[in-house]
Amino acid sequence: MSEKINVAEAYERGRTQFMGIELLVGPGALVPRPETELLGRTAVEALRRTRLPAPRVVDMCCGAGNLACAISLNIPGAHVWASDLTDGCVELSRRNAACQGVDSHITVLQGDLFEALSGLQLERTIDMIVCNPPYISESRLKGDRASLLTDEPREAFAAGPYGLSIHMRVTKDSPRYLRPGGLLLFEVGRGQDRQVATLLERNDAYENVRVVLDETGAGRVVMAYAKE
Repeated sequence: MSEKINVAEAYERGRTQFMGIELLVGPGALVPRPETELLGRTAVEALRRTRLPAPRVVDMCCGAGNLACAISLNIPGAHVWASDLTDGCVELSRRNAACQGVDSHITVLQGDLFEALSGLQLERTIDMIVCNPPYISESRLKGDRASLLTDEPREAFAAGPYGLSIHMRVTKDSPRYLRPGGLLLFEVGRGQDRQVATLLERNDAYENVRVVLDETGAGRVVMAYAKE
């Protein structure tokens, strides 16, 4: 995660900017980072290309609801199911959706990844799954990235021994929900793009895997389509 944003200052103000939107922030949820705007812009551009009048989107690991709100505001016909594990994230996402006037287009759910969608009969109907998961390894959280835990919850960062545990689970389970031709998009940490791309390439459910570079040339978004 980037250090470009002053987390303590954002919490003190209770607000931050994301894709031109002023969002509420608070302890219990990750403060949205500027680099996640690349994931948001990539998702919005892909949805615009589909020209679907009412795309169905899942925002997995929604945090403060920043991606769900950005997609809803930029794609007015979209309906977003936003999901996270913790009370803090779910409450804040609901507040942000209401403050942005898009709460009728965003359904915020609580659960462990796709368990939150259980019983909703969304299987094979979703046009896009967008996911900004935790991606810091346990060893780094004990070492050079320990400072991240000073202000923000451990759940927002910790992702197993290699930083890819959530990417692996979402890659495995997304085909159950994506329609043929639907799109899965991940944010990844610096240096993880090749690993996540390989993870998708080795799964027969996906095709057309590609990496999106940020302004420094680093791969920060990995995307793939569900096979037709």
